[in-house]
Amino acid sequence: MTDVTRVLIVDDHPMVAEGIQSILESYDDIEVLACLVDGVEAVEQAVTLAPHVILMDLNMPRLSGLSATEMILERLPETRIVILSMHDSPEYISTALSHGAMGYILKDVPTDEIKQAIDAVVRGERYLCTGAEGSLKPKDGETREALTGREQTILLELAQGKSNKEVALTLDISVRTVETHRKNIKRKLGISSTAGLTRYALEHGVLQGTGHEF
Repeated sequence: MTDVTRVLIVDDHPMVAEGIQSILESYDDIEVLACLVDGVEAVEQAVTLAPHVILMDLNMPRLSGLSATEMILERLPETRIVILSMHDSPEYISTALSHGAMGYILKDVPTDEIKQAIDAVVRGERYLCTGAEGSLKPKDGETREALTGREQTILLELAQGKSNKEVALTLDISVRTVETHRKNIKRKLGISSTAGLTRYALEHGVLQGTGHEF
């Protein structure tokens, strides 16, 4: 008998979650453990239910999908998390992957692609839907250097209006290290001001789903 993959669905839109659940329940080798509506529930229930795979939305109340992903993987490092999102900006996708997600699929993908993503991450493979993979490829003539995972994290913090000292305390690094990363981020993005960083983060979907209001 085929091993059954236990799946947890986390999305604050009930129609989306229920639609995915009905699709997955048509497969004999998938067991949907629950449909949850926010990141806090995801962290709590993941520890209890021990799913193999979590389909995680990013923009949710109380706790974002990024934060929930990090917290779950700290507790359950073997769990595979696939981000299910409407956002296809390269910064959004690369940030999710740098937070530990094994897959990223857009909400408009064909239904059978959700199953493909689950199967791939269970095998230990990274899975990006065609739209997400295309977004990560540099455009013709584009030579901008990509941000590292650490730089993406610091960009999130800076774009929320935090000072270098506050970022250093949050990430447990030195102020000098933050200053160095800040300079590199500005150089790579071609941005000269903090306001520019915030605007960039907003325009590219980096700040969406962080749980902060502006």
